[in-house]
Amino acid sequence: MKVADMHCDTISEIYKRRKKGEEISLRSSLLHVDLEKMRRGDYGIQNFALYTSLEREQKPFEYAMLLVDTFYEEIEKNQDLIGAVRSWADIEANWKQGRMSAMLTLEEGGVCQGRLEYLRDFYRLGVRMLTLTWNFPNELGFPNHINRGGAAIMGTPDTENGLTETGICFVEEMERLGMIVDVSHLSDAGFRDVLAHTTKPFVASHSNARALVPCCPRDLTDDMIRQLGERGGVAGINYCTDFLRSPDSWGPGETKQSRTEDMVRHMKHMKQVGGIGCIGLGSDFDGIGGCLEIRDASCMPLLEREMRRQGFRESEIEAVFYKNVLRVYKEVLK
Repeated sequence: MKVADMHCDTISEIYKRRKKGEEISLRSSLLHVDLEKMRRGDYGIQNFALYTSLEREQKPFEYAMLLVDTFYEEIEKNQDLIGAVRSWADIEANWKQGRMSAMLTLEEGGVCQGRLEYLRDFYRLGVRMLTLTWNFPNELGFPNHINRGGAAIMGTPDTENGLTETGICFVEEMERLGMIVDVSHLSDAGFRDVLAHTTKPFVASHSNARALVPCCPRDLTDDMIRQLGERGGVAGINYCTDFLRSPDSWGPGETKQSRTEDMVRHMKHMKQVGGIGCIGLGSDFDGIGGCLEIRDASCMPLLEREMRRQGFRESEIEAVFYKNVLRVYKEVLK
């Protein structure tokens, strides 16, 4: 079963490890994602995020550019297995050649420093999806509140602070360019603003259903799931344990683990609320830790098997694994 994964942090992880002197390659490594694991997992396309922390990096634009260089160095060394894509035609061409595809994305709109020129420059460099915020307010808008010193994803949904005027200009320019808007991490108010100021499908690249994990503001409410589905957008199931189950739901002595069983539970809920067409995959591999049943990219057949066990039809599994995401790409990318 082909796989289209909307989010991983592998490029950032490779860059950080190299800075520490570690020899590491996208082709084969101990990370969740490498090309050999992707090939065994039957990947069609993987989005590679340029994750940048505004708290840690004093020069976020320059840091993101270093990650761009890391991405293209790895792609150029491994052209026999994978090719970078900027358009739907590129995805089709790689598919016909038997190669996997790599799409470059930005996780943290703050790297653009509120400048449309920087947004357009990243587009020229091949970035085709932008996560408007990470966990900090930036020139574009506000994330959902995050508790410091506690669980990284727990906090209070922000229903008041959404996109700034600059953020509205950004999403309008992204639609003009053919760059996909990503609302993962964005505040609840920001989601409403994206809905109001765009016309094309957008995505939540790595977010689950908040109705099943009420303490996680990074997951989507039922209204968001419904509206995303009505727009033709897609939410990528995040494999992080705390996105899948509330921390207090684990029994005494029970191993806290990211399980396919829980991933499919979220899919069932999202299907009921927004339809099968709004569900995709957004692993967050190499950005999450803990005990994972799908321990790396080679293990995707485990999820396929669990979906079948819980009653999903073949056409529905194909839709979730790759067809829904590719439909959005075909509609938005130029």
